[in-house]
Amino acid sequence: MGRPATKPTKLKDGYYIEVRSKNQKTGIKLFRKSKSQLLLAIEEYKKTKDVIVLGKLSNGKMESISDF
Repeated sequence: MGRPATKPTKLKDGYYIEVRSKNQKTGIKLFRKSKSQLLLAIEEYKKTKDVIVLGKLSNGKMESISDF
Protein backbone atom coordinates (compact mmCIF):
# COMPACT_ATOMS: atom_id res chain seq x y z
CA MET A 1 0.00 0.00 0.00
CA GLY A 2 1.15 3.50 -0.74
CA ARG A 3 0.45 6.68 1.04
CA PRO A 4 -2.66 8.75 0.28
CA ALA A 5 -2.65 11.54 -2.26
CA THR A 6 -1.90 15.02 -0.94
CA LYS A 7 -2.91 17.10 -3.97
CA PRO A 8 -6.57 17.66 -4.73
CA THR A 9 -7.67 16.08 -8.01
CA LYS A 10 -8.20 18.27 -11.05
CA LEU A 11 -11.72 17.96 -12.43
CA LYS A 12 -12.52 17.88 -16.15
CA ASP A 13 -14.56 20.62 -17.79
CA GLY A 14 -18.21 19.60 -17.93
CA TYR A 15 -21.33 19.19 -15.80
CA TYR A 16 -21.33 17.75 -12.28
CA ILE A 17 -23.96 16.35 -9.94
CA GLU A 18 -23.61 14.81 -6.50
CA VAL A 19 -25.51 11.59 -5.79
CA ARG A 20 -26.19 10.58 -2.19
CA SER A 21 -28.06 7.75 -0.58
CA LYS A 22 -31.17 8.86 1.26
CA ASN A 23 -30.41 10.54 4.63
CA GLN A 24 -26.62 10.53 4.10
CA LYS A 25 -24.22 13.46 4.49
CA THR A 26 -21.70 12.54 1.81
CA GLY A 27 -22.03 11.32 -1.75
CA ILE A 28 -20.10 10.92 -4.97
CA LYS A 29 -19.59 13.42 -7.78
CA LEU A 30 -20.67 12.34 -11.24
CA PHE A 31 -19.34 13.95 -14.42
CA ARG A 32 -21.23 14.34 -17.70
CA LYS A 33 -19.92 16.02 -20.86
CA SER A 34 -23.18 17.56 -22.07
CA LYS A 35 -26.30 19.02 -20.53
CA SER A 36 -28.54 16.41 -22.18
CA GLN A 37 -26.49 13.61 -20.59
CA LEU A 38 -26.73 15.41 -17.26
CA LEU A 39 -30.52 15.55 -17.49
CA LEU A 40 -30.68 11.82 -18.24
CA ALA A 41 -28.48 11.04 -15.23
CA ILE A 42 -30.64 13.21 -12.96
CA GLU A 43 -33.79 11.41 -14.09
CA GLU A 44 -32.15 8.02 -13.56
CA TYR A 45 -30.78 8.65 -10.06
CA LYS A 46 -33.56 10.76 -8.54
CA LYS A 47 -35.83 7.70 -8.23
CA THR A 48 -33.67 6.08 -5.54
CA LYS A 49 -31.08 8.69 -4.45
CA ASP A 50 -30.80 12.34 -3.46
CA VAL A 51 -29.39 14.33 -6.39
CA ILE A 52 -27.69 17.72 -5.99
CA VAL A 53 -26.74 19.68 -9.10
CA LEU A 54 -23.29 21.18 -8.52
CA GLY A 55 -23.01 23.08 -11.81
CA LYS A 56 -20.79 23.44 -14.85
CA LEU A 57 -17.03 23.47 -14.49
CA SER A 58 -15.11 25.49 -17.05
CA ASN A 59 -11.46 26.53 -16.76
CA GLY A 60 -11.32 25.35 -13.15
CA LYS A 61 -14.28 27.45 -11.97
CA MET A 62 -17.69 26.07 -11.04
CA GLU A 63 -20.64 27.97 -12.51
CA SER A 64 -24.19 27.41 -11.31
CA ILE A 65 -26.86 26.28 -13.75
CA SER A 66 -30.02 28.35 -13.51
CA ASP A 67 -32.31 25.74 -15.13
CA PHE A 68 -32.65 23.65 -11.96
